[in-house]
Amino acid sequence: MQQPTYDPLRILDSPKLSDATLLLAFAGWMDGGDVSTGTVRRLVDLLDAKPLAEIDPDPFYICNVPGPMEIAALFRPHIEIEEGVIQTVDMPTNTFSYDASANLVLFLGKEPNLHWRRFGDCIFRLTQEAGVKRILFVGSFGGSVPHTRQPRVYITCSDASFLPEMEKYGLRRSGYTGPGSFTSYLMKQAPAAELNMASLAVEIPSYLQGPNPMCIEAVTRRLANILELPLDLDSLRSSSTEWELHVSSVVEKDKGLAEKVRELENEYDEELLDSEE
Repeated sequence: MQQPTYDPLRILDSPKLSDATLLLAFAGWMDGGDVSTGTVRRLVDLLDAKPLAEIDPDPFYICNVPGPMEIAALFRPHIEIEEGVIQTVDMPTNTFSYDASANLVLFLGKEPNLHWRRFGDCIFRLTQEAGVKRILFVGSFGGSVPHTRQPRVYITCSDASFLPEMEKYGLRRSGYTGPGSFTSYLMKQAPAAELNMASLAVEIPSYLQGPNPMCIEAVTRRLANILELPLDLDSLRSSSTEWELHVSSVVEKDKGLAEKVRELENEYDEELLDSEE
């Protein structure tokens, strides 16, 4: 008796969407400041998005590698033990949800370690099932922007004809050579799947670690315009302001770092003035 073919993509619902947008977030590469996952997770909550599908993580991730503990720890799942009893083991998850009124599908997952083509095929098949015609990825990269200035947001597209539409939202064209992400691979394959795809990458201060509310706000505001979402972003603005004030108070206690930030501020302001001439 022939065994059924294993399919890592499990579809949970069949909404009636047309020319929808898929918004992607991946933990790992390009998620500095929690910009990728933090932005999309917030939108999932704000929209009260419904479950749509999931990708089985088992074929796509490495949970252990040989070598020093500090390297192996990057791959092993996070666990919690209390009073001698195991509480949680956090394995990777890859979930799609949707909001029919916004004509939007949202994905939260982890960048795959293995089988990029197979993982990409799962995403492309989901776009066909859900009526998606456009994919947007949101992410971040460490750069020279100071935390006291508005972060710059860069755009990369699967096709040059997509650039003018996206540049209306204050996005700069990116330029980069170096190690690539899964989303870069996905973007290269998108035209063959008859999809437009773009990556919105916000520049975060390279001297900071942890969640960055200011950068999350910057990319969320652009997404709200691009996707025509009537979102109340006042809470994001408040969190961003509180974060900036807190970081500034910490930076001022470190003379070397404070001087470095002032240099970055001068460079940022000079570039801004040059662009306005």
